Amino acid sequence: MKVNNSSIKFEIGNDHPIFLIGGLNVIENEEITYQTAKHFKKICNKLNIELLFKASYDKANRSSIDSYRGPGLKQGLKILQDIKKELSINIITDVHNENEVEEAANICDALQLPAFLARQTSLIESLAKSHKLINIKKPQFISPHQVVNIVEKFFHYGNHNIMVCERGSNFGYDNLVVDFLGFEVIKKTCHNIPLIFDITHSLQFRNINDKQSGGRREQILDLALAGTALSISGIFLETHPNPDEALCDGPSALPLDKLEDFLVRLIAVDNLVKSFSKLEIK
Repeated sequence: MKVNNSSIKFEIGNDHPIFLIGGLNVIENEEITYQTAKHFKKICNKLNIELLFKASYDKANRSSIDSYRGPGLKQGLKILQDIKKELSINIITDVHNENEVEEAANICDALQLPAFLARQTSLIESLAKSHKLINIKKPQFISPHQVVNIVEKFFHYGNHNIMVCERGSNFGYDNLVVDFLGFEVIKKTCHNIPLIFDITHSLQFRNINDKQSGGRREQILDLALAGTALSISGIFLETHPNPDEALCDGPSALPLDKLEDFLVRLIAVDNLVKSFSKLEIK
């Protein structure tokens, strides 16, 4: 299965070259967001990898009341709209409230269903009826076999332009582990739907009593290479010019200046894996 969406001009499928959903966790200010998007476009053009630039206008699912959420709907979408126009790039953002879907869809080329809200039927209905490409973040609290129920809700509301994004599963308390066996389960049970691998959030780890998630940035390449080797549609990656100063999820973010070297390795693995003929083992 591959998606077919008029506003995105490249094909997405598990047997197509990987593409990148990449950018910032959250809009901190216009300058950082613009410079990050500009750098992503430059590197992706150089490496011939397709891009959906991602940044959130509101991170409504923060753990602590003190955590930074973003500039909000109006200001955030204005920043994304300006970047889209200036750089001529495709934009994706996450939407937490069904009342915000229409405004976000008027500007963005794709929308994202947050993992914590992926069972909210009213939100799914609103996203589906936007007729945009939808990136479903797989909840960390459900099994690979249960993802199909979310997918079929989108089908029910008339939207087949969807992707599923793996981001790790809860392992005990406050730890995430990626079940690579689950990748093929999701593909098979969800009609070979395009599968995205969210490397960034799979690296999260929270220490006891901490209000904010920590991360394992030093293992980001290992995780990315392993996932890319499984013939997936795309990579989800958040970066920051200075991750130690990021206002959200800095411990899991790739330093922006490492982006090119990082992607070179992933593209090489993806090209190799997809150059082989299919080998059936039963």
